[in-house]
Amino acid sequence: MRRADPLFVMYRMTSEPAPSPVRATGSRSPFVRTRELLDGILPAKSAISLAVGEPQHPIPPFVGKIIAEHVNEFGRYPANKGLDEFGRAVGLWLNRRFALEREVDPGSEVLVLNGTREGLFLAALAAKNFVGPRARPVMLIPNPFYAAYAAGAIGADCEPVYLPTTRATGFLPDLDALDEALLKRTVAFYIASPSNPQGAVADRAYLEKLTALARRFGFLVFSDECYCEIYSDRPPAGMLQAAGRDFTNVAVFHSLSKRSSLPGLRVGFVAGDRKYLAAYLELRNVAAPMVPTPMQHVAIAAYNDEAHVEENRRRYREKFDLADQIIGDRYGYRRPAGGFFLWLDVAAQGGSEVVTRRLWREAGLRVVPGRYLAREQEDGSNPGADYIRVAMVHDNAITAEAMHRLVAVLG
Repeated sequence: MRRADPLFVMYRMTSEPAPSPVRATGSRSPFVRTRELLDGILPAKSAISLAVGEPQHPIPPFVGKIIAEHVNEFGRYPANKGLDEFGRAVGLWLNRRFALEREVDPGSEVLVLNGTREGLFLAALAAKNFVGPRARPVMLIPNPFYAAYAAGAIGADCEPVYLPTTRATGFLPDLDALDEALLKRTVAFYIASPSNPQGAVADRAYLEKLTALARRFGFLVFSDECYCEIYSDRPPAGMLQAAGRDFTNVAVFHSLSKRSSLPGLRVGFVAGDRKYLAAYLELRNVAAPMVPTPMQHVAIAAYNDEAHVEENRRRYREKFDLADQIIGDRYGYRRPAGGFFLWLDVAAQGGSEVVTRRLWREAGLRVVPGRYLAREQEDGSNPGADYIRVAMVHDNAITAEAMHRLVAVLG
C-alpha cells in the first residue's frame, strides 16, 4: 500500500470532493522517491551525490565571527517580522541589484523568512484569504517544479494546475496558452527564474506580461528568485523590476542558501506587495518559525558583501566549463543561463528512472529522475520523464570525476 501524503490526508479530512490522484501525490518529496528507487542497489564505485542542490563551497569567512558577537541573542525570542536592520539591508540590496524604479520600503515591503521553503509554502495559505473567494480556486505551478509550491497549493485547499515547461516553451510556462476561465480561478502563480531544474531565465518582457495578467485577474505572483545570483553571462531580471513603481500583486522570494552557500543558515526574505505582506505577517505571527537574530546579523553582512558572491559565480562557471568540455553536445546539454543544475535528456538511454538506477549501480552517481520533479499532465505526459537533474555543487575534481563516470556509462 502506498504511503499516504500527510497533506493529502489533511485535505481528505476537511474537504469534499476527494482530490484527484495528481493532488494526492502533489507534495511527495522527489528525494524520498529517489531513495526508494535505489533502495537495495549496491553501487560499483564510490558514491558521489549529485541529487540535492546543497552548495559545497566554503561559507563566507565572516559567518562565525558575527554569530559569536551576537551569541547572547539566542537567549531572546526574535520578532517574526525581522530586525529593522535586516529589512534595511535587504531593501538596499534589492535597489542595487535590480536598479528598481523606486526604493523598497523596508518597514512594510520586506519580511524575514526561515529559508524560502517554508516561506513559499505559507505564502499560499495567506494568499487564499487575501485574494478572496474564487470558484474552484487554483494555483498555477510550472512543471517540473519545486515541491513546496504544490505543497502550498494543497495546504491552501486550492487545485494545483501544472503548466508544462519544455524545450518548446523555453522551459518556462507558456503565458499565451492560459485561458481566461483558468485565470479567473487563479489565486497565485508560482514562477522560478532561473528555473529549477532547467536553468531557464525569464526576460523582463515575460515578467511584465505575467505581472499584467496578475493585476488584470487579481491573483498573486510568487516569484522564486533563489538562483538569481548564479548565472553565466547576464544577471537575470527580477519581478520587482517588472512591477515598476507599484509592487501590487507580486512577491519575490530570496535566500542565502545558493547566493552565499549558506543552506544551513535558514535565512531568506520575501518582498513586494505591502498589503499582502501585512496579511502574510498576520499568519506568520501565529504559524511560522522565527529567525534567530544572530542569523539575521549574518544575513545583513551577506547582503552587504558581493565579493563572496562573485567568488561563488566564478566557481560555478568553472564547473560548467568542465561540463561543456566533458559532456559536450550529448544528452541535449546546453549551458544553462542560470542556476547550478544540468537538465539532461536521457530518453535514448531509457528515460529518467532507468538511467537513475543505472548511474547508481554502475557509476555510484546519485541523480534525481526528472519524472519525480514533475507531475503527469492531463494527457498523461510528464515533462520530466526523459530527463535527469544533476546538481553541480561539488569542487572541480569531484565534478570532473562525476562527469567522466556519467559519460562512460551512458555513452
